[in-house]
Amino acid sequence: MTAISLKNYALGKWTNGAGAGGDIASAVTGEIVARGGSGGLDFGAMARYARDVGGKNLRKLTFHERAAIVKALGTAVMEKKEELYPLNFHTGATRKDGWIDIEGGAGTLFSMASKAKRELPDGHLLVDGGVERISREGTFLAQHVYTPLKGVAVHINAFNFPVWGMLEKLSVSLIAGVPSIVKPATSTCYLAEAAFRMLIETGKVPDGALQFIAGSTGDLFD
Repeated sequence: MTAISLKNYALGKWTNGAGAGGDIASAVTGEIVARGGSGGLDFGAMARYARDVGGKNLRKLTFHERAAIVKALGTAVMEKKEELYPLNFHTGATRKDGWIDIEGGAGTLFSMASKAKRELPDGHLLVDGGVERISREGTFLAQHVYTPLKGVAVHINAFNFPVWGMLEKLSVSLIAGVPSIVKPATSTCYLAEAAFRMLIETGKVPDGALQFIAGSTGDLFD
């Protein structure tokens, strides 16, 4: 097969890493399946883009609106699942393994979207308990609520189950209103990248809500 040229999804666009990048071999045949890297990415800009653009766009939406996006992403993966199975083979997985990973990953999106619709309000706040009387006369009251964290979730994923592992984390982050940067394990990142493309191609993902690193995280944690 022709080696896949892996790309990063940063600052709202697909981009090649600088330099030659690294080769990734098939776990079955030993042939080069993909090559790429994250050289040249501005990780600080990616983190700011997630917080300043992605976070704001997600927080504008209600829990149910975010759940609807997650459901749509699951539908997209299921509709294009057969495109992922040939890549699944090169990870060393059988069709049955891939079914758990690919269709199980989509099922996680459906499950989390359904739980959000059933268990969370169609609003921007999650109320925690009743109104609290702070003063003796009742003139000072308090109400605890949960709101989305104003940060970015960085997902460092394992080499096994590159689709399911990615989607289960993205589902809860999106519903919670927190933007994510995904860094899959390099050895199977070609499968994760293909599934991630399906999510972006839906047009349902708010700007800045999801980004993808096909290589090292560089100075992202700094």
